[in-house]
Amino acid sequence: MDKKFVGIGIGIAVIVAIIAAATMIDSEPAMTQKTNEKIGLVINPPTQSVSLQQIDEIFFDASSSGIGRSNVYLFWNMIEPQRGEFDWSQSDVLMGLNEKNNLKVTLYFSVINGETLGPFPDWIGNPSLNAIGEDRLTNVLDAILMRYHIVDTVIIAGETESQFRYYEQNIPVYKELYNSVYNKLKTKYPDVKFGNSFALHHVLNKDLQNIVHELAIGDFVAFSYSPVDSLNDIVKTPDDAIEDLYAAFELIPDKKVGFFEISWSTSDFVGGNNTSQKEFVEKTFDFYSENESEVEFLTWYRQYDRPEGTCVSATQNIGDEKISVGGGSGLGSSEHVIERLNHYICNAGMKDVDGNSKPAWDEFKNQIEMIN
Repeated sequence: MDKKFVGIGIGIAVIVAIIAAATMIDSEPAMTQKTNEKIGLVINPPTQSVSLQQIDEIFFDASSSGIGRSNVYLFWNMIEPQRGEFDWSQSDVLMGLNEKNNLKVTLYFSVINGETLGPFPDWIGNPSLNAIGEDRLTNVLDAILMRYHIVDTVIIAGETESQFRYYEQNIPVYKELYNSVYNKLKTKYPDVKFGNSFALHHVLNKDLQNIVHELAIGDFVAFSYSPVDSLNDIVKTPDDAIEDLYAAFELIPDKKVGFFEISWSTSDFVGGNNTSQKEFVEKTFDFYSENESEVEFLTWYRQYDRPEGTCVSATQNIGDEKISVGGGSGLGSSEHVIERLNHYICNAGMKDVDGNSKPAWDEFKNQIEMIN
């Protein structure tokens, strides 16, 4: 994930658009077909304007592929806007759609968001790592897990390597916070797994393996991945990218690895195309089949493209949408890097903005059918 996150998942604007109709969502399961709980998809609409019926259909279409999980991105300022007072209106929509479609949830809860912390509620302010408060963090995660039983994995920090790239002296502070929260929650929720996430391409491009080693704590270690350099150009072949995925096992030899967001853009602006995306999907599933016992989960980023130029900006606030693929730490104000990141992210879907399937979508479904 980058210094500024822009969205995957449904996105706040979409949630607001359908919130009034949320109570209309039928909680009965939409299907009973065989699914694979280790295989996931980031489910998103192609635009920020969507009706309840449309988002219902988008979830149904995603789940009909045979996936068994999705990512849900919840931020602390959304859940607990006032201390001790929880607002479930937005998260109930997301979790209700996942539950209806028999999907387990990987919860992304951002204490660390790359180079930034939070976003936190106003009542917390902008705390440093040692001022977040283990009891406060434990309480909000406890409330979420108590309410949503479909959450079986929790990522507390994302693109963690970027947070500590220049501040390794803060790693012990975070480890103490994490371990305290982990021990309290694990006692109450022994079947829920907790971990941190890293951007594998950043780790490899910038030689940040030591930070991963230091923070390989919890039940698993998660990675996002895109086949790009620091300018967000696709510089790997599908075979090269698979070699990068194998590097995750070398980094973490004693824990399971979760692939939190794996992507391949079809934007020719950054060197992508439909053929290479389809090929990478196929090779990724070959990789998964050969290493299933070592993989906690594998989630593809993502279902739909977005309109060009709408995916990231230098000033966009965290929480509109989240990006964890494509860019480099220190995004800053480089228009060149932001432009390429926009092209990468907006064209990372397996369906275009008009709902037309790319070759990768059929390949994705075929591969899941073969392993289910």
